[in-house]
Amino acid sequence: MERDELFALLDAFEIETPSWGYADTGTRFGKFLQPAAASTVEEKLQDAGVVHRYTGCCPSVAVHVLWDFKPGTDPQEVARLAEQNGVRIGSINPNLFQEQVYKFGSASSPNDGAREEATQHVLDCIEIGRATGSDWLSLWMADGTNYPGQDDIVARKRRMEDALKTWHDAMPENMTMLVEYKPFEPAFYHTDIADWGMAYLYSKKAGPRAKVLVDTGHHLQGTNIEQIVAWLLDEEMLGGFHFNDRKYADDDLTLGSIDPYAVFRIFHEIRNAAEEGGRDVSQIAYMIDQSHNLKPKIEAMIQTVTTAQELYLKACLVDRSKLRDAQSRMNIVDAEECLREAFNTNVKPLLHEWREKKGMDAEPLQAYRASGYEAQAGAEREAARKERGEVATGSYA
Repeated sequence: MERDELFALLDAFEIETPSWGYADTGTRFGKFLQPAAASTVEEKLQDAGVVHRYTGCCPSVAVHVLWDFKPGTDPQEVARLAEQNGVRIGSINPNLFQEQVYKFGSASSPNDGAREEATQHVLDCIEIGRATGSDWLSLWMADGTNYPGQDDIVARKRRMEDALKTWHDAMPENMTMLVEYKPFEPAFYHTDIADWGMAYLYSKKAGPRAKVLVDTGHHLQGTNIEQIVAWLLDEEMLGGFHFNDRKYADDDLTLGSIDPYAVFRIFHEIRNAAEEGGRDVSQIAYMIDQSHNLKPKIEAMIQTVTTAQELYLKACLVDRSKLRDAQSRMNIVDAEECLREAFNTNVKPLLHEWREKKGMDAEPLQAYRASGYEAQAGAEREAARKERGEVATGSYA
């Protein structure tokens, strides 16, 4: 593939960063606070703008309704704040798991009041999306049960189908519903949307603008995620990704920190579908969903994004003509070497050239560190927290 073609593919490769990734996050055991972590939606959008400025590929920000849109928040004002920081509002993420009413689920709950509250919340989220110009309604639900016999599994399935259909039909024409799945946690006996097949069936029943969202951490050990991606692409049902990495389960580690070859193989299937299968992959939503509990927030985001760019570019370098030939000859070694050769290519010089061509620093992480932004933001935000009467985080190592 020629250099100009590769640069065009990089130009089109956009990654959405999450507002919650700039705030203090943690685990069920607690969180470690950072002075520079964002506390308000204004600070989150400011940080997202910084990441986009240094990477050139993160023009949109995923927002979480409840965390980012407090009562009285004007969605159009949030959209204006995003624009002022050089970004736009991306996917709208409802919160269907945090309130006490969702103790037994949201859309699948046997509690009529919980289902009604969930539906109203999602309808409100759709209106926020309409006001901010969002193209995506991203749904993850913690619905499920913890004990055999707790609730009727099929009844829960039908409640979920009804809710998704209602929400789908309420969306504006430009919006796509992304249905995420997860095998377990916090439901440990059965989860109402436990795998890609369930998400696929729900999406098909919801309507033509519902697609499957693949979170790379939401799989059981040993799952072949790239096969799932390939099947969804072939069925034209792949809506997007939540990128992260994991060692054991839903660890929410930074992308490529554990198994970069797995991420490369996912990107390979996407490029294969485009170049060999003639599939339109331009509408796939690439989004980050990680818990930067220990790493500095913006550094972790820049590290993730640049890693994604490297692995995507490597996948673009696979010699597919050579691969087709090896596959037709049933030569396993030659076929595998096509992937290994691309994966082992040093693509940093190409990325440096692409960034410099766009007027950016060749090394985003180093440039960001040299800017002193984190120390300045930390000092300003600590002072602002004290002024608001919030507990200051203190320094960290």
